[in-house]
Amino acid sequence: MPTLEWSDALALDVPSMDDTHREFVTLLAMAEQASDAALPQCWQDLIDHTEDHFGQEDRWMAATRFASGNCHTTQHKVVLDTLREAARLVDSGEYGPALLRKLTKELGEWFPQHAQSMDAALALHLRRVGYDPATGALLVPQALPETLIEGCGGLACSTGT
Repeated sequence: MPTLEWSDALALDVPSMDDTHREFVTLLAMAEQASDAALPQCWQDLIDHTEDHFGQEDRWMAATRFASGNCHTTQHKVVLDTLREAARLVDSGEYGPALLRKLTKELGEWFPQHAQSMDAALALHLRRVGYDPATGALLVPQALPETLIEGCGGLACSTGT
């Protein structure tokens, strides 16, 4: 059984975000269950997906006045850098597949917290401003914050509203 399985607790009521998150969970499970021979390709598939996944969320944040340096974007960068570095270390022979196996478990433990905090704050913000992720249309531009949202994007650690 994979460390992480999709559940309603991960759903954020933004269909394109939920679809992307489901795909992440599926790719993570595939990597976790892969043979040693198949693991590097599964890991690369996870990296490719995560680059698109995080890039998409980062574009949504930019379009709706989340600051580019907020901790959500920063966390995306740190996670992607870690995924890429692990692939490099395994490809170079410095480490074996055990490194990727350890990281799949850690990602499975990290992702629900990220989705239920940072992504949930982003989903709420997107709904509040009427942002359509599929088209990029902003249906309630008057709801955009006057200043860039700093921190994690939640009201508790944000200077924007």
